[in-house]
Amino acid sequence: MNKFICGIWIVIFHSFITESQVLNIDRVTETDSISKKIRAYTTLSFSNEKQKKALIDFTNKTELNYFLPKKYLVVFLSQVDMAFNGKTINENNGFFQARFRDNDSRKISPDVFTQYQWNGIQGMEYRFLNGINARFKFLEKKKSDLYTGIGVFYEAEKWNPNLPSFAFKSAALNTVYRNMFRLNCSAKFAIKLSKAVDFSGSTFVQFPFNVHFGSPRWFFDSNLNFNVSKYWSFILHYDHNFDAFRPLPIDQYYYAMTLGIQLKV
Repeated sequence: MNKFICGIWIVIFHSFITESQVLNIDRVTETDSISKKIRAYTTLSFSNEKQKKALIDFTNKTELNYFLPKKYLVVFLSQVDMAFNGKTINENNGFFQARFRDNDSRKISPDVFTQYQWNGIQGMEYRFLNGINARFKFLEKKKSDLYTGIGVFYEAEKWNPNLPSFAFKSAALNTVYRNMFRLNCSAKFAIKLSKAVDFSGSTFVQFPFNVHFGSPRWFFDSNLNFNVSKYWSFILHYDHNFDAFRPLPIDQYYYAMTLGIQLKV
């Protein structure tokens, strides 16, 4: 067996990876007090393994924080996960997001965002999101914080069962277009457990403004960070999404757990 692995992302458990949206800017760390106009974080892995066919896996997550006057900031976030077995697509999902928000300084503040995402395994060819939240500061201490939010966003989706990577193929399925407004309820929290360890998480519960209002979509995302040095840290990550109102007959619940190393610049 010829095997080549280049990267720093070690997957210890993996099942239809969902989008990871815990922000490094939301952690409780010593860098909170450091004056810096731009901060960037990235994780990257690539593996190529020769079995009967070439097994290729690529993962990248990047976060860029641009700090504005009066304690506002713009966040750019992206994640791409791809895996191939020869010409067969085993995984193809990701998202790109931009948001404007307060840098944890105001009791009430706006949170404006836009996002594009896709998930070929689940049949989502695309999803566009545009929305705004009111963000509330409930707790802000040196070693912990808690923020909540409520708002509205508009989503436009295309679900295509004919995508090559779709994992639930059936001749009876048709392409579905969905456009709707959703109520968005969110919370983010962080706590510093020791000098080298901190935990952060976020959750979103999104209710469709239609007859299916009682079938919300629920995301949960969390990171346990172990700081090794100023530039490196180990991360134990868990996330899941649950959606009882899916347009295609796929599973309602997906989750992922990963262990990795992060570079801070």
